[in-house]
Amino acid sequence: MPVRSDPLIERFLDHLWLEKGLSDNTRSAYRTDLSLFADWLALRNLSLEAAGRDAILDHLAWRFDQAYTARSTARLLSSLRGFYRFLVREQVRASDPTLQVDLPRIGAPLPKAPSEAQIEALLAAPDVDTPLGLRDRTMLEVLYATGLRVSELVGLTLEQISLRQGLVRTVGKGNKERLVPLGQEAAFWLERYYREARGSLLGGRPADVVFPSLRGEQMTRQTFWHRIKQHAAVAGISSTLSPHTLRHAFATHLLNHGADLRTVQMLLGHSDLSTTQIYTHVAKARLQALHAEHHPRG
Repeated sequence: MPVRSDPLIERFLDHLWLEKGLSDNTRSAYRTDLSLFADWLALRNLSLEAAGRDAILDHLAWRFDQAYTARSTARLLSSLRGFYRFLVREQVRASDPTLQVDLPRIGAPLPKAPSEAQIEALLAAPDVDTPLGLRDRTMLEVLYATGLRVSELVGLTLEQISLRQGLVRTVGKGNKERLVPLGQEAAFWLERYYREARGSLLGGRPADVVFPSLRGEQMTRQTFWHRIKQHAAVAGISSTLSPHTLRHAFATHLLNHGADLRTVQMLLGHSDLSTTQIYTHVAKARLQALHAEHHPRG
């Protein structure tokens, strides 16, 4: 997209020179970032002056899909924050739309996710002929199918799962509710677990927790982590596994099979796409692989 001149941007750049004494190179970088954002908005019949938080988040999603780096996106958000703060100060706008947009974490390492083969081995490790093993297999299937946080998984109650609709309703950070699809495989194991194992684990004790401990109570996160380690050893997996790495596997494998970052953001329950940006490298690698496979000169 071509860089263009905008009166509001020029006013802002004059402000940076007069009041902050920023160099020509720095102001040029601001101009480039803001002008490109303005052009992106114009293509969608939106204006720089009136753009809201949703427009900024959509632009971030577009940048992630275009494989922009976290560093360049952080610079853009810094430019936007300074620009909209200036507009509020000049009474051009009543509010700053960047206040609830988090900066991407620069240099955040991509989590080491287990491979799909390792996941398959882990899922097959529990002895499903025992109530405990069937419970663990079902928990692993649900975790891998939904990407729930471990606290969300162990805290699931019966009313949060709809096998008929194939959905899990969970409440994550910030008390925000989201619906996550179960998938056929996880639904199959839940039905079998309900039928064959849950009652045995409860021993006749009333409880609405989906995955009780041997005492019929809600399992702790530490207990489930310990169970994962045991099953990983059985599966012959030497790398360290945890509920969190399985959550990363859920996101990584979704991207590898064609999901976009916005979808992954919603399923993981990230309030801001900038949190999901750690997976940008996965999406970029997938795009490169697709290009190499399908482009005539790939």
